[in-house]
Amino acid sequence: MLRLPRSMLSRFERFSLYNSPYPAHDSGCAIDLYVADDDPVARSPVAGVVRETRTVRAPDKPYAHDDEYLTLVDVDADATGLDWLGDAADDPREGLVARILHVDPGVHAGDEVAVGDSLGRLVRSGFFAPWVANHVHLGFRPADANHHRAQGSLPVSPDVTVSPLDWDGTGTVVETAETFVVLDAPDRADAGVGPDEFVGLASDEGVVLDGGLAHYGFGGTLSPVGDEQSLSLFGEPVGRTAGRDVPWAGFDVLADGEKVNGLSLFASRVDFGTKIVCPGHDFAVGDEVSVAIRPSDDPLRLD
Repeated sequence: MLRLPRSMLSRFERFSLYNSPYPAHDSGCAIDLYVADDDPVARSPVAGVVRETRTVRAPDKPYAHDDEYLTLVDVDADATGLDWLGDAADDPREGLVARILHVDPGVHAGDEVAVGDSLGRLVRSGFFAPWVANHVHLGFRPADANHHRAQGSLPVSPDVTVSPLDWDGTGTVVETAETFVVLDAPDRADAGVGPDEFVGLASDEGVVLDGGLAHYGFGGTLSPVGDEQSLSLFGEPVGRTAGRDVPWAGFDVLADGEKVNGLSLFASRVDFGTKIVCPGHDFAVGDEVSVAIRPSDDPLRLD
């Protein structure tokens, strides 16, 4: 497993390993790095030399950019700050290639980039659901791997502590859009951490949860956990760990008693508030909302 340094992650406002329905994120084999909403620039999370840029196919969505792009970078692992957590004999860092998506490239093959350099402009990809914010998708492949296919990246581990935020399920709407609302709770101040420290929503057991709960069918943890650990939220079971993966149990997410798609979870070093995915909602800024979990034999699952 590749360990991603704080120096990389702290350049972005939020990150998620599991908040995606695509197999590229299975078992935390890719990370999505989110920027401020009004920042159009994609900063490189890695140092190295651009190997290739290409236009690739993506689902056709009315809100999406016409094209999707793949940027491949031959990674300088030392300059990037990457560590390897496996056996030395299996260390893939020599010849490592980074796969970067959702960036209209302003770089070309042969260009040298440092961490934080501009790679181009972020695009809203056809791979995004309408509630997904702009971000850089990052995965890594060994030198001898197929660098173009969607699956096959190495698992990654953020080298930061994500402090757990307890939450009783209630909050006030502070932002609305057609397909989601954001609440003011839980508040990062409740974790008692300093500025720029990462926080995330905690299960009842104090384990930080990550992913689309439960509209994407599986998620994961951003806390150290044991295998086969049962997790709950608001007193209801939500899953059992398989390593750091969490296949979600059968349940519905309710907002004021009405079934919604779910909760969009991540780690954040800026203001934290729960994002409720609820297309067609009637909520308005200032509304008080109560979120609950209800066991279900037919839970909502999105592709």
